[in-house]
Amino acid sequence: MRLANWRFQQSTGVIDEAMSFKNKVWDWLTNTGMWETVLFSALRILLILILTRFAIKLLFSVIDRSLERQEKGRMQVNPRRFITVGELLKNVVSFAGNFVMVMLILGELGVQLAPLIAGAGVLGLAIGFGAQNLVKDVITGFFIILEDQFAVGDVVQIGTLKGTVEMIGLRSTRLVSWTGEVHIVPNGSITNVTNYSIGTALAVVDLPFSNSRKLEDTIELLKKAMLELKDSSSLANRVPTVLGVQSLTASEYVIRIAADCPPGVRADLEREIQMYAKEALEEEEALRLTAEAEKTAE
Repeated sequence: MRLANWRFQQSTGVIDEAMSFKNKVWDWLTNTGMWETVLFSALRILLILILTRFAIKLLFSVIDRSLERQEKGRMQVNPRRFITVGELLKNVVSFAGNFVMVMLILGELGVQLAPLIAGAGVLGLAIGFGAQNLVKDVITGFFIILEDQFAVGDVVQIGTLKGTVEMIGLRSTRLVSWTGEVHIVPNGSITNVTNYSIGTALAVVDLPFSNSRKLEDTIELLKKAMLELKDSSSLANRVPTVLGVQSLTASEYVIRIAADCPPGVRADLEREIQMYAKEALEEEEALRLTAEAEKTAE
């Protein structure tokens, strides 16, 4: 009898628990306020997702248009630089947008954001202190590329280093000097840059002559030599100008010659000016010796 009563009580308890669970489920399913809250939260989360995707795509479009305008600028060399920067900017935008989206969604789900934001702030501060130079290099590299301060192939001087730009990275710039040395310059240390490849260059040559030589004859000789140079050379934009006496001493005077030329060929043009001047002087000397020999023979 006791066994039967115990079994009856056990079965009754199970039935009561089942009924209680059923009632709880029913109350949960029929809780209109709860379902309204869930529905509105789901709609807000969906709206956050849509707006985040739209904002990211809009910023991607702005980045593409900005880089396209930069690429059509002064130098169209190495377009992969613009592709690299564009992709990196898009990654930054995507990461920031998705981070904000996740934070907003967690807030909708009732997660306390203050501890998460505080932890992220402390982590970011620690990383920032540990990588200040790296961040400075990368930011400077962005501005060098986007502002087109110099491009691959330009001849530049950075501080005391002068050479041709071989590579522009986000962290460093590589220069090759005319004697072959390779200089790696961190972008963060680039403060003053002289670019010799922008605009029109000016080739300047100073030629010394003895005071025993007549000034008018020298200037006339050099003018003829510069006309010959312009006819046979493509380096000068126009006929080099014989400016006249640049300096004067007791034994000699110096004639200055200047010529406009494209960027990057100034040194070559200066060598050609000196070569044509020397050839003209040698030709004049040969004619003088020939004339003296003929006069002596007579």
